[in-house]
Amino acid sequence: MRFLKYAAAATLMATAPLAAAQQLSIATGGTGGTYYPLGGGLAEMIGKHIESYDAVAEVTGASVENMGLVWRGDSDMALALADTVHQAYNGTGDFEGRQLENIRALASVYPNAVQIVTLADSGVETLADLEGKTISVGAPGSGTELNARAVLEANGITYDDIDPRRLNFNETADAIRDGDIAAGFWSVGPPTSSIMNLATTRDIRLIGLTDEQVANAREESPVFARYSLREGLYEGMDEAVQTIGVPNVLAVSSEMDEELAYQVTKMLFERTDELIDIHPAANDTTVEFSIESTPIAFHPGALRYYEEVGADIADHQRP
Repeated sequence: MRFLKYAAAATLMATAPLAAAQQLSIATGGTGGTYYPLGGGLAEMIGKHIESYDAVAEVTGASVENMGLVWRGDSDMALALADTVHQAYNGTGDFEGRQLENIRALASVYPNAVQIVTLADSGVETLADLEGKTISVGAPGSGTELNARAVLEANGITYDDIDPRRLNFNETADAIRDGDIAAGFWSVGPPTSSIMNLATTRDIRLIGLTDEQVANAREESPVFARYSLREGLYEGMDEAVQTIGVPNVLAVSSEMDEELAYQVTKMLFERTDELIDIHPAANDTTVEFSIESTPIAFHPGALRYYEEVGADIADHQRP
């Protein structure tokens, strides 16, 4: 009888369904940018390396929308520009009067570059040449639009001086190709597929910023940093172009399980080669870059990892 009892228990164990892995949602951006493939790579790594969890990358309107998704608990993680994250955390800018106090960072994963693209024969050669033109300033609620507005206004150009169109990356590339707009803004890790595809069918020009324009932009938003788009980045680009960059933050809710936050942070930095295989922007995914550029408090689970590796954490990065 004892044998039969154990045999029956073993049969029940063998036929019982395994516990389903918990599904995590990663808010990214449009399919033509860097967030979506990078988020997809991160999701794949979570399913592969973190026990009992699966993840999926979600297409979204990017940074501003992503902060709301994490705040409400509709997404577990999100990629967002540092200035957007900083505004959400402090209740300033687009988040004036609605501070999202539960936003925390796991890491800053790579810098975005503000890329202003036009056709080579458009006659647009400087930032000032955008006045009076139809310009894509990025998708509604995106970090690209926040950056575009900051760069323009810091240098004396308002939306009243242009005809702004709120298009995502692929729509912006198509509109430039078809001559529907004169230029467009991207705030994304270079190189990005939508600009690469545009450069294969049209001769393009990237509009550089002068030292004064960079200084003006940095005064407008302290998370901006000088950045150089390297020669040959896109087809036909025969010299480097000066612009500004903004770190991208992997943000979560303060309510995320501490062990999960620790495991994701550890995986991010100790298996970075897997993420680089997905997108070259991850070449900048280092502990040093994250500590240097993250503008808000880290999640306690992430802090545990940084302390383990001996990182020098700033006061504003502690909850």
